[in-house]
Amino acid sequence: MNYKEKTAEIRSELRSFNKLNPETAKGFQALSIGAMTDGTLDKKQREFVALAIAVTQRCEPCVNLHVEALLKAGASREELGSVLAMCVQMGGGPALMYAAHALAAWDEFTAPAQ
Repeated sequence: MNYKEKTAEIRSELRSFNKLNPETAKGFQALSIGAMTDGTLDKKQREFVALAIAVTQRCEPCVNLHVEALLKAGASREELGSVLAMCVQMGGGPALMYAAHALAAWDEFTAPAQ
C-alpha cells in the first residue's frame, strides 16, 4: 500500500470512529481548530511542529496526514528536510526511520499522477 492509499484508509477509519463517537469527534475537532488557528505561528509552522511530534512519536498515520497538510500550506521539500533533520537530532535512530518515511510520503504526494 502506498502513502496516498494509507492516508485515504486512515481518513475512512476516522470517519467510522467519528460516526460511532460524535461527541469525542466534536471535542477533538474543537481542540484541533483551536491549536491550528493562526496567531504567533502560522499554519505551516504549526504543521511542522505537528509533523515533528508525529515523527518522534512514531505515528505513521499522523506523519502522512501532516505531510499532506504541509503541501497544502505551501511548504517546500527543503523546509521539510530541515525540520526532519531536527527530528533526527532530537529523536535518534527511531526518528531517522520516520523522517525517511515522511520524506518518501512527500515525494509520493508530489509525484505526477500516472
